[in-house]
Amino acid sequence: MPKLAIYPGSFDPVTNGHVDIIVRGLKIFDQIIICILNNPAKNALFTVDERMEMLSSCLNGIKNVEMATYDGLLVDYAVQRKAQAILRGMRAVSDFEYEFQMALMNRRLNRDIQTVFLMTGLRWIFTSSSIIKEAARFGGNINGMVPKIVQQKLKEKFSTVNL
Repeated sequence: MPKLAIYPGSFDPVTNGHVDIIVRGLKIFDQIIICILNNPAKNALFTVDERMEMLSSCLNGIKNVEMATYDGLLVDYAVQRKAQAILRGMRAVSDFEYEFQMALMNRRLNRDIQTVFLMTGLRWIFTSSSIIKEAARFGGNINGMVPKIVQQKLKEKFSTVNL
């Protein structure tokens, strides 16, 4: 049976750190389903469709990835898709508490679904979607932190925002 992981996130927008986790995750898992979670508590800059389009473009040529969206409990989706694990990236100690709580809750909900953490590459340790959006909003140089298509989409999005 192939080893399947779900890599959940908002991906608003996808960063080079996300792509790094996906590529490295494929060295552990046979297939990864990238699941865009629609979090109503977050005010997303990009629509789910825009995020799917950017991810698809960024992952063009990378085999054994699939993209999906889901609005329910992640462990329920993992069971539905017959995944063995949830893949998560961690940048720094500041990520640990939240990720640890989520992993414990998911384990409480379904003991058969494991959570696997990958530490981000040192190049991406300071990179987050929120920080990138803030820098881009004010014209900061985000070159090299996000794929080119994302950089272009951010530029387009913020050219229509009234600062």
